[in-house]
Amino acid sequence: MTDIPSDLLPEGFRDRLPPQAEANERVSRAMLDVMASNGYARVSPAIAEFESSLSARSGGAARNALLRFTDPVSGHTLALRGDITVQVGRIATTRMVDAPRPLRLCYHGQVLRLRARQLRPEREFTQLGAELVGNDSVAAASEIVSVAIDALEAAGVKDITVDFTLPDLVETLAEKALPLAADQIDAVRSELDMKDAGGLSSLGADTYLPLLAATGAFADAVEKLRAIDAGGALASRIAALEAIASSVAGRATITLDPTERHGFAYQSWFGFTLFAKGYSAALGRGGTYAIAKPGGGEEVAIGFSLFPDPLIDAATGDMERRRLFLPLGTLPAKAAQMRSEGWVTVAALGADECAQALDCAFVLENGRAEPV
Repeated sequence: MTDIPSDLLPEGFRDRLPPQAEANERVSRAMLDVMASNGYARVSPAIAEFESSLSARSGGAARNALLRFTDPVSGHTLALRGDITVQVGRIATTRMVDAPRPLRLCYHGQVLRLRARQLRPEREFTQLGAELVGNDSVAAASEIVSVAIDALEAAGVKDITVDFTLPDLVETLAEKALPLAADQIDAVRSELDMKDAGGLSSLGADTYLPLLAATGAFADAVEKLRAIDAGGALASRIAALEAIASSVAGRATITLDPTERHGFAYQSWFGFTLFAKGYSAALGRGGTYAIAKPGGGEEVAIGFSLFPDPLIDAATGDMERRRLFLPLGTLPAKAAQMRSEGWVTVAALGADECAQALDCAFVLENGRAEPV
């Protein structure tokens, strides 16, 4: 067997070096502070759990995406988490089952995937978010969307777009308004998700074709959705979407894609995806869902997850520009003053050190920060 170089990491894993590691912490802290200020208490779930229970709470669909191993202590198969949301659900319905509802929790940590995805070559990445357990009303949804926008803005993100969806739309319409046989629902849902008009026609589901056009800018798309609301089946959903959109009006661009299913495998009546100008992939998503209780039954919830790794490079540039070189002999009081003003100070330890060599864009001269 060929020896593995000592500095080589497995595919999909990486080290964060200075200043990326500092930027990662700063971005995450800014977002978590927003959640805390809105009443979301921090929890920190274990990085590994018994594979059987973790897979069951993920609906079984994520089992092949989990990195599994045998625990030498218990002899059971463990799995490294691939999503923290389901862990927060476990905590809410077990350790915190007697806590007052609605229960507001937030989290931050690393998650691991067995295989990389096309748009995300990383197998280890940061996930943080907030969950509101015990309520999935319009008011709860409005709060969650607002907090998600606040969190991104705190991290310096601008030109945010929130794309709304209705994850259970097909099931709702198939029940009465646009009837489908039980064995057709999954197929119709899949064709809508792929935006395949021909596929819908081949399934004999032409009545669902107008849904493909009900996408785009929220005001126009919701009117198109309203026009195909046979028998008022979607009246309450449309009213809810309008109320949520109104609650964040002027703070983000709102769009609607009512048949979008990617990333919404377990959401119920409402879902949303977060985008921003300058970032090719989604920065997060959220929505309503149900948490299975250990003794039976379910508890409703709504939340969002953010994936801040794409934000780190921009934050890194800001941090580099704030590095200030302190020449040998700088008084500690002056150094403390500059740090209090937001500078990252790098003190010389010898006469031969200089700002350029220590990646500082500024140097302290005559008591002031001057560009190098």
